[in-house]
Amino acid sequence: MFERLADLASEHAQLERDLADPAIHADQDKARTVGRRYGELTPIVTAYGQWLQTTADEEAARELGAQDASFAAEAEELAKHRAELEHRLGQLLVPKDPYDSKDVILEVKAGEGGDESALFAGDLLRMYLRFAERQHWKTEIIDSTQTGLGGYKDVTVAIKGRGADGAWSRLKYEGGVHRVQRVPVTESQGRIHTSAAGVLVMPEADPVDVTVDPNDLRVDVFRSSGPGGQSVNTTDSAVRITHMPTGLVVSCQNEKSQLQNKESAMRILRARLLAAAQEEAAAEAAANRRSQVADVDRSQRVRTYNFPENRISDHRVGFKAYNLDQVIDGDLDAVINALVEADRADKIAGSDDD
Repeated sequence: MFERLADLASEHAQLERDLADPAIHADQDKARTVGRRYGELTPIVTAYGQWLQTTADEEAARELGAQDASFAAEAEELAKHRAELEHRLGQLLVPKDPYDSKDVILEVKAGEGGDESALFAGDLLRMYLRFAERQHWKTEIIDSTQTGLGGYKDVTVAIKGRGADGAWSRLKYEGGVHRVQRVPVTESQGRIHTSAAGVLVMPEADPVDVTVDPNDLRVDVFRSSGPGGQSVNTTDSAVRITHMPTGLVVSCQNEKSQLQNKESAMRILRARLLAAAQEEAAAEAAANRRSQVADVDRSQRVRTYNFPENRISDHRVGFKAYNLDQVIDGDLDAVINALVEADRADKIAGSDDD
């Protein structure tokens, strides 16, 4: 890390000289690029300079501490400050995710397991809603298809975070196949069943993030249906939008008006298009390096919820805890923190390889 910091300090010094040269400002685009890079490096180089000074002061205090106890005590304080600076530098070197401040569109879909899978999808939905409540985030169910037992065949929820560390910064690791092991309520023999539900997490795209040509859309309307397929509306208020270039299809029927359903469907479509662009860019960036935690294959099993043992296991980072009852009630911080730290380590290692 410190070899890289020395290189960044040299680059920063060169950029400072470039910005002092009046000739560079004749090209405004180049001046902006240099200025932006200089601004990115300034907090890193400042912290690096503080680390160098603190390290030198600590070494001097340790030499003097052999004769004077007060210097020995000062050396210990400087060592703590040096460790704090090293941690800060590690944080500053992590490549930033430009979508961390984004809100989230989260979809949960029942998978193998029939009614039990649908009930588990409902449990996952409530887990995320309660987690969002703990974060003081706002939630809105955009679309859902419920089953007769109170589960969900599929459900889509918008989650609005706050500030630079938004909903995406925490929930982006939740995508994948979630597996449950428990005795279903429909099981009369007390046997443990295994079923699964899929979670898809996407940063919510603003219209400026994704351009959608209206000519690329086919919009169909139909009547909303409830559990069991029965019609719950006498008008064609449900909307299905097909994005012709990609083949993506989005349906919404929760709202009472066709216009509201169309707006909700467009929110989901923009998020899916942005997610597709993200995954394409991530695949290119990761072509010659190990995949990062946030870029796992959507079909990969990422987590197991074992109710008989009250155990939660995240298979990507080897996380295991025996407080499933709390996790399913929205206490996700520990498992998410483990994923954040693994992602940060991978990004640092990837940037070192570059």
